[in-house]
Amino acid sequence: MSTLRIGTRGSRLALWQANWVRDQILARYPDLKVELIPIKTQGDIILDRPLAEIGGKGLFVKELEVAMLENRTDMAVHSMKDVPAILPEGLEISVITQRESPRDALISPGSANLETLPKGAVIGTSSLRRGAQLKAYRPDLEIRTLRGNVDTRLKKVTNGEYDGAIMAVAGLKRLQLEAHIAQELPFSVMLPAIAQGAIGIETRMGDEATVAYLSHLQHDETYDCLIAEREVLHKLEGNCQIPVAGYCTVDQNQLHLEALVAQPEGLQVIRREASAPRHNARELGEGVAQQILEEGGSKILQTLSTF
Repeated sequence: MSTLRIGTRGSRLALWQANWVRDQILARYPDLKVELIPIKTQGDIILDRPLAEIGGKGLFVKELEVAMLENRTDMAVHSMKDVPAILPEGLEISVITQRESPRDALISPGSANLETLPKGAVIGTSSLRRGAQLKAYRPDLEIRTLRGNVDTRLKKVTNGEYDGAIMAVAGLKRLQLEAHIAQELPFSVMLPAIAQGAIGIETRMGDEATVAYLSHLQHDETYDCLIAEREVLHKLEGNCQIPVAGYCTVDQNQLHLEALVAQPEGLQVIRREASAPRHNARELGEGVAQQILEEGGSKILQTLSTF
């Protein structure tokens, strides 16, 4: 293989991630040619409606996956929080890199933290998960849709269109925009999206030549944690239309997983946690999801599915 073709979205953050992967490959294989191929996804094109209205997670990956299946690219670099639980036939997530911070952050020029936001403050987010947890914690806040890339969302907050916004710490750090963070939110207030902060590399099944150039990027602890988290997503059939969150940590050989499903207005939050050995990651995710379903989550999901 003389050239390795990386499919990526065209946003600044997506290109940062793809370039980071490219640099890691070239550091190990300097004679290899690695080409970035920017591809527009529906999630990048449709910006005037909430994600929940236009199809959910797959909006940010479908076109990248089609390019691989049509052999126009050899891999796709994703923010794993954008990847649906079920992949198209013939594709697989072959590598998960070490996770950056999974936390969410409050961006608010006039407030030091979530507690000091004035009553009725307007907070921007396109995420039902973030909106539901915000409403559960501060029912007085007004949640408005805020779409666009990182820079666009920051600009809309700094020019006063919103009193604040909730954004992922990982993206802000990768783009060296940490100065905009007013507060990193505790997990007790804002549990992250499934797989938030992790970069994944998707390839065609059986493409051992491509995977051989990537295997040194694999981070086993992050990989095991994401198996547990994404099993929750799979069990709950989660996407951007469902307020679902989850975060798994590892301590030596033990995984600890916490997950939740929320009613969109934050009126009800079903949150459960459990631990298990690392080799039981999938069973851990399935068990926590099943507990959520049995203890009220199934009723929330049934209500959402009727809309």
